[in-house]
Amino acid sequence: MRHTNIHELKVRLAHDARLAKAGETDAISQRNKPFAELRPVADSPKIIPKRRVGMMNGWFPVPDDINTPDLELEDIIENGSVFPPAVPPAPCPVRP
Repeated sequence: MRHTNIHELKVRLAHDARLAKAGETDAISQRNKPFAELRPVADSPKIIPKRRVGMMNGWFPVPDDINTPDLELEDIIENGSVFPPAVPPAPCPVRP
């Protein structure tokens, strides 16, 4: 483990970050008293890998007409009770 003063760390942060990425641990100190560590991050399940396009290719069938409109569903939405017709607001009373 290396020991680095906080002033040196500010000056050489990129260099120390590369060392941490390579696996080295660095104790950061102020007035020769260590108070923190700069070390590589352990593999964590919180890190979500970037998704690739087409990674689910072949897992389930996709119909050829997936982009054609569903007329029955459109009729239900436009004329059915999913979205009832708007009710006009009540008129505001006029003051004399």
